[in-house]
Amino acid sequence: MSKPTRVKDKWREKRWYTVVAPAAFGNVEVGKIPSATPEGLIGRVVETTLYNITDDFSQQHIKLYFQIINVEGDKAYTIFKGHDLARDYLRSLIRRGSSRVDGIFTVTTKDGYEIQVAAISITEHRAKTSQERAIRKIMKEIIERKAEQLGFDEFVQQAVLGKIASEIYNEAKKIYPLRKVEVRKSELLKKPVEVMAAAPQAAS
Repeated sequence: MSKPTRVKDKWREKRWYTVVAPAAFGNVEVGKIPSATPEGLIGRVVETTLYNITDDFSQQHIKLYFQIINVEGDKAYTIFKGHDLARDYLRSLIRRGSSRVDGIFTVTTKDGYEIQVAAISITEHRAKTSQERAIRKIMKEIIERKAEQLGFDEFVQQAVLGKIASEIYNEAKKIYPLRKVEVRKSELLKKPVEVMAAAPQAAS
């Protein structure tokens, strides 16, 4: 009678790697992830919250997505891939008798990164269609201007941490009273050609 074949424990074969946030978020460790090989990590997207980086509980509704681009030793280094706001938080902003003004804009930063940005403005009361258009125009102008002025890291910081939303609020409230403005979502669409060409490979 032949001996039974021993099944390999794939989990035991895997090694744990520490995921490191990009420089725009302080290069802090955001978690650990298993992989049989370093190459198997490249391209994987890791989700965390801004609260996990800043320890500010008021930022737990901001979800961040980092994509692994390089592995050195037991460290997996990432690039910002995008962010969005928790659905429950967004629902809490919207009340009866107010208007929701949405805008989705594709911009290119000063250093050539293409990003899609979604912003939302909530008015105090029901706004007219012409007022909504004027608010959306301000959102577009400020987001496009910021992209022209800022590099990728700084633009991302200002989008996630609320500086861009604050500037939109201060300008758009002149059109109609606002309750809240948020950059509710962002997504990196394309990196500059030179960055793609120089993308580091996994280290053994």
